[in-house]
Amino acid sequence: MDEREATATGESCLRVDAIAKVTGRARYTDDYVMAGMCYAKYVRSPIAHGYASQIDSTEARALPGVLAVFTWEDVPELPFPTAGHAWTLDPEKRDIADRYLLTRHVRHHGDAVAIVVARDELTAERAAHKVKVEWEALPVITTPEAAMAEGAVAIHEGGNVLKSSEISAGDPQSMIAAAKYQFQNHFQTPVVQHCHMEGVTSFAWMEEDQRITIVSSTQIPHLVRRIVAQALGMSWSAIRVIKPYVGGGFGNKQDVLEEPMAAFLTSRLGGIPVKVSLSREECFMATRTRHAFTIDAQLGIERDGTLKGYCMDVLSNTGAYASHGHSIAAAGGNKISYLYPRSAFGYRATTCYTNLPTAGAMRGYGAPQLIFALESLLDDAATALKLDPLDIRLRNAAQEGDINPVNKKTIYSAGLPECLRKGRELFEWDKRRAECAAQHGNLRRGVGVACFSYGSNTWPVGVEIAGARVLLNQDGFIHVQSGATEIGQGADTVFSQMVAETIGVPVNQVRVISVQDTDVTPFDPGAFGSRQSYVAAPALREAARQLREKIILHAAEMLHQSALNLTLRHGMIAMTERPEMPLISVAEVAMDAFYHPERGAQLTAEASVKTITNPPAFGCTFVDLMVDVALCKITINRILNVHDSGRILNPLLAEGQVHGGMGMGIGWSVFEEMIIDETSGLVRNPNLLDYKMPTMMDLPTLESAFVDSCEPQSAYGHKSLGEPPLISVAAAIRNAVLMATGVGINTLPLTPKRLFTEFRQAGLIEG
Repeated sequence: MDEREATATGESCLRVDAIAKVTGRARYTDDYVMAGMCYAKYVRSPIAHGYASQIDSTEARALPGVLAVFTWEDVPELPFPTAGHAWTLDPEKRDIADRYLLTRHVRHHGDAVAIVVARDELTAERAAHKVKVEWEALPVITTPEAAMAEGAVAIHEGGNVLKSSEISAGDPQSMIAAAKYQFQNHFQTPVVQHCHMEGVTSFAWMEEDQRITIVSSTQIPHLVRRIVAQALGMSWSAIRVIKPYVGGGFGNKQDVLEEPMAAFLTSRLGGIPVKVSLSREECFMATRTRHAFTIDAQLGIERDGTLKGYCMDVLSNTGAYASHGHSIAAAGGNKISYLYPRSAFGYRATTCYTNLPTAGAMRGYGAPQLIFALESLLDDAATALKLDPLDIRLRNAAQEGDINPVNKKTIYSAGLPECLRKGRELFEWDKRRAECAAQHGNLRRGVGVACFSYGSNTWPVGVEIAGARVLLNQDGFIHVQSGATEIGQGADTVFSQMVAETIGVPVNQVRVISVQDTDVTPFDPGAFGSRQSYVAAPALREAARQLREKIILHAAEMLHQSALNLTLRHGMIAMTERPEMPLISVAEVAMDAFYHPERGAQLTAEASVKTITNPPAFGCTFVDLMVDVALCKITINRILNVHDSGRILNPLLAEGQVHGGMGMGIGWSVFEEMIIDETSGLVRNPNLLDYKMPTMMDLPTLESAFVDSCEPQSAYGHKSLGEPPLISVAAAIRNAVLMATGVGINTLPLTPKRLFTEFRQAGLIEG
């Protein structure tokens, strides 16, 4: 396609950051080096729970090159939250402030009691090892059940239960009891790590006016600004945050991690630049993980497969500190309530502190755990009733016009039935299912399917606001400043398409400024909740619309025409009645606006919009796999995701998002697990050698498809896509294993170790 014609959303175009990233010209946080920069290393706890009774840093301070050693006694006694949520005016709804920069009371293995600053990293690391600490150990708690047990030692002053909540729609217990058949089961999901390519890193320095500037690899620069100010007892405007290119986050960097410490250190050391970077081992121990869920689920269903009601009772393990805490479990329940809206729904969740590494946001935000339980239990019912699992889902799936039973919102676009029908055809479901029937022997094949629903932002729980600024430069190119953060998902590319389409210029004439600077960039909470394209779109569209009007008005003055007679297409001004005959270019308009001695000025526009709609996206996963019973090994032959994400803004980027999510889903389902000692709380595999994350060689060919739908509440007809691709993968794989072997495995991941235990209990393996 001619680049002049590539102005619309709905078309594939080259990522705006592709060349910079593949050539190495993109600059990440660690690529920025300042003269005189110093480096910090933590002194971490070797126990999962207890107190530092004494600390001696004399030997460390004496090491040449060491500038300072700070302990828990030196930091502000100001508890602060770390979760990346927009601020709320209601104090009861704010994130739990349970963190200090350093602590004497350690609550997980690797908790920090001191930090060393030196001229170079090696000296800082050596000095950290020379700090002597005496420890007083306390009992270690690793499960929510143990945390809630009578007499359990309190991890925090308020007790070990962080929060509980309930959702009820209809009368689920009565509906389940009244149904012809009832099914229930127990499910468990593991602790896993995000494993983003770029580690956790940030540095800070103090300006001449005592303001602190932080450069950080973060998903949430504007929220970092606020939380750092809270942690240091400073005004919010005294903090400036710059976000360069980010090498992945997946939710880990939706927490404020090392930015408060970097700011504290520079403030105590006269404003010199200080860098705090974590090793991969520290990322495993001291950043964030996915919450482990324990789920008891039950449902009632009729003989024809009509789902009458379902209930889920969840225990969520948030680890040593709250971070996003109970919002993960609560949000997961809300996100899946769109899936089967014509049945009664009951949901109860409790989140507990334990002495594990802190859990926080991770792609899917609670939905993958709950969908694993719900969709697995639905397949248990289908198997027992000898019904096609696909037909059960088609009978109960959300349809346009349905009302979400929890929030009473109308579902205006619901492509799930079409996703299932399209997947049935593309995947050849009926043929493959027939081929897998009545298998025996060692190698057994199975097919599975699972569905999901997911929101497009955090409204109404969170305030959804986005800002955008567009500026016309002298050469006719348009610069876009947005608070929405590009972290690898392709947001900047889609934003450039939105602006290009609305103004009427080619995509290559729009440049989105990818580096966010809280002193300059319009406000936006950041990249999370699959919200970026949906929530940023109204602000981008409004700012672009205003700029288009200004360009046409100035062109009308130049051409001595009425603006009503002019249009703007492909970067050219033309008469509305003769758009194929351009009169002047946007570049000519820009030059005149800047440099005509009498008329014009730089043409700019800005908008900030609050979003108060949150439509659900839908989709499903189809899997064909082989199980080697003797080797306890799963081999995926084929996997397909089909999505209803409204209007697809960039098909190539959308496909990339789906493939990435499917890969993460397969990792969570079959490979990944942080192995944590139940008695000591020690992470046994805190590195990418021992933590088994799938590589390209471990993944099958990933396939994706989309259904055509248009969300009427959306600025460009689209819905969320960033997180949905991984949500239903685990359940589909589990269900395929169930069909192949007759064994329903309800604990993830489905590693050979897990399969061996389950197969032996089922009698498939002797001994």
